[in-house]
Amino acid sequence: MGFTRAELDSYRDRTVPDLLPDPLRLLFVGINPGLWTAATGAHFARPGNRFYPALHRAGITDTRIDAAAGYDPADLAQLTGRGIGISNVCPRATARADELTREELREGARRLDRLVREHHPAVVAVLGITAYREAFERPGAATGRQDAPWPGTALFVAPNPSGLNAHSSLDDLAHAYAEIARAAGVLPGR
Repeated sequence: MGFTRAELDSYRDRTVPDLLPDPLRLLFVGINPGLWTAATGAHFARPGNRFYPALHRAGITDTRIDAAAGYDPADLAQLTGRGIGISNVCPRATARADELTREELREGARRLDRLVREHHPAVVAVLGITAYREAFERPGAATGRQDAPWPGTALFVAPNPSGLNAHSSLDDLAHAYAEIARAAGVLPGR
């Protein structure tokens, strides 16, 4: 499945529904949906995004999910059956995360706060340190475990899996996501 630039542009500013299984053990939070994600309705769908390869390498999924054409029911079941949900700080689809405004990011933090208080995941993992710093007004934050504002929910910040993030390798992502999954009880502890 492929899209022309014009087809992808037609999905600008659309939203993608959150993936919120019940029970929700681990909520991965991207920055915002890309245009490919908006076109397919599947989170982290753009070919070259390292989210699903990192989940598989970490042992979180049994197979490597390919969401480029949307979710296959068996792949979706791997996520929801483990209590893994996916949301975004900002719901608006853009070609690049740097198209978001500071106010959109801060409103996204308030939106995420409401979502977490309603669904009570064991762990929230925000994928993107720069967006986390801006959205949550934590300019000095580093990746790893954070002080969580939600009783009973742990908060982590991990590298963004976008192919545009050259600072983190697939192994770095897998290591960070495995640590987060262990904290959520999705993977057995060490």
